Amino acid sequence: MKDVLRDRPLGIIVPLQDPTPFSPFPPERWREALVEVARAGFTAVELAITDPTRVDQDEVAKALREVGLHLVSITTGQAAGIEGLSLSSPNEPVRERAVARIKAHMEFAKPFEAVVIVGSLRGAEGDRRLLVESLRECAAHNPGVRLAFEPLNRYETRLVNTVAEALELIEEVGAENLGILFDTFHANIEEPRFADSIRAVGERLFHVHLADSNRWVPGAGHLPFGEVFRTLKEIGYRGGLILECFPKPSPERLFALARRPGS
Repeated sequence: MKDVLRDRPLGIIVPLQDPTPFSPFPPERWREALVEVARAGFTAVELAITDPTRVDQDEVAKALREVGLHLVSITTGQAAGIEGLSLSSPNEPVRERAVARIKAHMEFAKPFEAVVIVGSLRGAEGDRRLLVESLRECAAHNPGVRLAFEPLNRYETRLVNTVAEALELIEEVGAENLGILFDTFHANIEEPRFADSIRAVGERLFHVHLADSNRWVPGAGHLPFGEVFRTLKEIGYRGGLILECFPKPSPERLFALARRPGS
């Protein structure tokens, strides 16, 4: 499996402002976390940023350079959970704040050429038509920054649960810089076959999250990661692979994947 993953940036999530269950690090230790991530052998990182206007971009860039990590993606969902922001909310001020927040994430991501993730910030019970309008506005803000829309399982949102639904949404939005994030945990619930879904996304695949069936580290559940990695290679995927999983059964097992990716 190392041959399959060798030339793809592999990393984990580090929060900058608020805790996330998908990282073993508290946000106040983010600088130390970057050192530990690089020391473990990872080459990439995904930063969890609630509000990028409150983050010193130059400070982050300097810290990344010092340890040699590539910022491949920024996750935005904490703004939904903490502040209640939603791109599909019928409440116009809430929706406008969500759009402004994504635009701010895009500005932060631009110099790093990082992908901005649209996951739970789309809203759980919102209006699909409003979601399309919001995504269109966000994408137009800077066509040079890619947005990765993440199909989430039915237990987290009723809006866009499958790859097929996400492709329909992207077609409706009509923006070249809007693509898909394929998350193995959500796909295990919603997709009939991993390989078929990945092939269907094709060149619209902008980012990948890895977690096993129990949302623990890959290899701790029953998902067919060999099939996933082979299909990613088949379609020529060149983006990042980020471990968005609980650091279980242990943080040590998570860090070990930097040396033994895939199982």
